[in-house]
Amino acid sequence: MVRTRWGLMTLLSVIACLVCLVPATAVAQPAIEWPDLTGVTLTVAAGAVGQELQLTKEAAAAFSELTGARVEVLETPDLATDRLGLYLQYLGARSPDIDVYQVDVIWPGILAEHAVDLFQYVPEEEIAQHFPATIANNTIDGRLVALPWFTDAGLLYYRADLLEKYGFSGPPATWEDLTEMARVIQEGERAAGNPSFWGFVWQGNRYEGLTCDALEWQVSFGGGTIIEPDGTISVNNPRTVEALKMARSWVGTISPPGVTTYAEEEARAIFQSGNAAFMRNWPYAYALAQAEDSPVRGKVGVAPLPSGGAGSAAALGGWSLMVSRYSRNQEAAAWLVRYLASYEEQKRRAIEGSFNPTIEALYDDADVLAASPFMGQLYDVFINAVPRPSAVAGERYNEVSTAYFTAVHQVLTGQVTAEQALTRLEAELRRIMR
Repeated sequence: MVRTRWGLMTLLSVIACLVCLVPATAVAQPAIEWPDLTGVTLTVAAGAVGQELQLTKEAAAAFSELTGARVEVLETPDLATDRLGLYLQYLGARSPDIDVYQVDVIWPGILAEHAVDLFQYVPEEEIAQHFPATIANNTIDGRLVALPWFTDAGLLYYRADLLEKYGFSGPPATWEDLTEMARVIQEGERAAGNPSFWGFVWQGNRYEGLTCDALEWQVSFGGGTIIEPDGTISVNNPRTVEALKMARSWVGTISPPGVTTYAEEEARAIFQSGNAAFMRNWPYAYALAQAEDSPVRGKVGVAPLPSGGAGSAAALGGWSLMVSRYSRNQEAAAWLVRYLASYEEQKRRAIEGSFNPTIEALYDDADVLAASPFMGQLYDVFINAVPRPSAVAGERYNEVSTAYFTAVHQVLTGQVTAEQALTRLEAELRRIMR
């Protein structure tokens, strides 16, 4: 497992040690007296990947029952890049039409000027329940711009039944192992009568998800983190070249030619239909793979992503909830955020949708661990996940990521060589960051 020296990860490592020492007992939760918000209408902009939209609508209905407020859930684009663009349109226009925004872990610095300070609305004891590092990530210039909702890290999903069928003792430890195992299983399944079967599916489209996948390859090969915490632009190096060449070799061999158009749901659709041996995805895919109507129910294992020689690396993800400073009902919107990010609601989402909580105590909750065992088994993956360079890039992160995933996509689609792409990317990043 790659361990970084970044402050964010150090804090999470400390948290992990503390959590391990705490007995799995019931944790008393702060009592909340919910207000009467009859007559208030709130709109929350939320994601729709997997079960996200349905779970959010259920929570909105429950909050309405508690408070009398009317809550409308606005479905936003699946691709994070498109979602940010939509948000910036609303916020740039100072629109009051959206009260609460679901925001990516990399966006607090970009969106801070548009956010209400939640330190003014959320009691200290509620804030203290969350991982301190996520609170620190969401605190910009002393203002809490978003309350953590769920955390994420990239995972490797695999067909445990097929590994056993083809004589493999466990999931791959290295990318080389994955490539060979995927080839063997793919050839075997196609010979057995399934011409639609592929070895490995992942996120290859030209969007933020590709930044996550490519960062995982790069770090696992020892190629650095695109831009280092001290501002050094490190992306153009032989190890990153090697990582991108490896990924390019998958396209059309163990991965579909169309993988360069896939986001999370396209990859999941193929894997969950039973037509792939391995998949890179986020934790939400586990509950869906194990659903009663899933063709791969009971056949799926979850493991850390393979190593390229420098250890396994999982991109840090996660989402929080921000109250817009342009909302006409800021206090009511803050109540909604408190409800959505509460212990009980995060527990429900963890059980029903396998969304990793940001509340420490839930990793000792027996119900959560029974529903999603990997949350306990792979805890180290989540606490040692590799952050994208959003902290060092600040408001320029969106430009940095766009330049990065565009360059990677050009390699994957064969438009340029890895060497050419990284040389150009280095120059582009220097222009962006100067």
